[in-house]
Amino acid sequence: MYDSRHFGVCRTGMFIVLLFSIVFSSAAYAQVENTDWQLYSMADSHAFDPERPESQANLQKVEGISLVGGRYLYSGAFSIGKDGHYVVDFKNTSTIDRFSFYLYDQQNRLIASAAGGIGSREANPFFLRHGRTVDLQAGHYRLLAEVSSPYFIAQPVPYINTLADYQQEIRYGNAIVLIGIGIFLSMGIYYGALSFARSRNTEILYALFIFSNLLFNAGAHQILSQLFNLHNFYLISFPILISNFIYVLFVMRLLEIHPARNQKLHTMGIISLVVLAVFALFAVMSPNWINEMARFGVWVFLLYGLVAGVIRSLQGSMEARLYLIALLTFIGLASMATLPTQLSSNTIYVEHYGLASIAMEVILLALVLTYQYGKLYRERVKILLSLDHNKKLAHTDAVTQIPNRYALEIELASFPPDAALTYIDMDNLKHYNDRFGHAKGDEMLTLFAKLMKQGLGDKGCIYRVGGDEFAVTCPDGNTYRVEKLIAGVIAEMHRAGFKQAGVSAGSAFMHEAANTYDLKHLADIRMYENKQRRKTQANHKVNREGK
Repeated sequence: MYDSRHFGVCRTGMFIVLLFSIVFSSAAYAQVENTDWQLYSMADSHAFDPERPESQANLQKVEGISLVGGRYLYSGAFSIGKDGHYVVDFKNTSTIDRFSFYLYDQQNRLIASAAGGIGSREANPFFLRHGRTVDLQAGHYRLLAEVSSPYFIAQPVPYINTLADYQQEIRYGNAIVLIGIGIFLSMGIYYGALSFARSRNTEILYALFIFSNLLFNAGAHQILSQLFNLHNFYLISFPILISNFIYVLFVMRLLEIHPARNQKLHTMGIISLVVLAVFALFAVMSPNWINEMARFGVWVFLLYGLVAGVIRSLQGSMEARLYLIALLTFIGLASMATLPTQLSSNTIYVEHYGLASIAMEVILLALVLTYQYGKLYRERVKILLSLDHNKKLAHTDAVTQIPNRYALEIELASFPPDAALTYIDMDNLKHYNDRFGHAKGDEMLTLFAKLMKQGLGDKGCIYRVGGDEFAVTCPDGNTYRVEKLIAGVIAEMHRAGFKQAGVSAGSAFMHEAANTYDLKHLADIRMYENKQRRKTQANHKVNREGK
């Protein structure tokens, strides 16, 4: 089943793919040519004096940063060929706790400095960016950039660009962030509300997975620090530790991994949860390792999801096959976000890959859940149709196709005080059964029921309560109309060939009885009295004709 949600999520996914195509196929903007950066490791106790940049000579030169955190200093020289406005920023990652820029002229004089970072309360001139503006004249310059973080997602590398080009380039990355956050918010709120409405663990876990990734991306892309003034650096990776744990539980629910039917997969899921719990405990004890534990945890749940998806697919689960499509799409982009990477683009970060991978999986998993909803809906409709059919069978007489005794009991349960019940006993059913066969007797009963039902319309209802016995309910209590209808139906049956057809009837009103049992008993007595009276009258007639 396809509905508007299919179209919406597909359109959003196509838009993200198109956006990435634009970003990576666009021509590079002109950038300032830098010399190779020299990277130095700094001890936490080292007091760097920006007025004496030569003090960097005492620092230890390193090839790269440690992902479990530290303090580092970049040093590089560059040339400016034209006076103008320029921006200094970092490439590869936006997850930097604190940084400082120091700019020196050709005479090694400090001419500009700036500071910032997610953990800093310095104002940011660019939305979702660490960029700092400087006015430079044509000439030669030297830049020292100090960075420090409890951990790094990727290696931040400084770069310099013209203000105009920088403003153009950052639009694409910022668009990815805003679209991704919008997807997380809309999907998270929708499935969060759905989880309360349906009380299904699958939707609850899915909503928690979305919101934990929303919190991670809001921290990594500076939304929490810039918009909400939250500068806790650990808000970035800690939600991923929770998200990894939730994801395994979500996969177990989504793919219906039962401990009895899928014992090995269930055991593997429990082991994955234990491993993730150990990672989280280690991260709490050693905060510098929190991002590495989150990174390893991503590959743990990816491995479990892949194995579970393949096995359940081979077992015939369509949900598992759709899930594999979502997972493989996620793996393609997540590999860029979970491996330390040097990117060619200055303004597309590792975090953008991570956000896009999660956003795409969120969209595709929504399709899996939508398929599951459709499957549940179809199964529910099938069950309801089956119940409705069984209800009709239980409430309907098989021969005459009118309501039966059970249906009458349900009707009498809400009988109004002025309503009337008429019991009817047909004459000579045995005559037609014995002489012409039971098919003829059934034909007589069916014709009587059909004519009575047509004549009653919405003024009452006829029920078959026994072999040759019927009951008519009359909500307005107009038994005269019922008696007149019975006489007309019998006359019509005579014309149809059932010359021996006849009935005895007796009516009782609800206000005459204390309960429905007494009502039926009273109507039955009056029917029997009417039958005896008709029999006596018939005997008298025979006697008179005999004389």
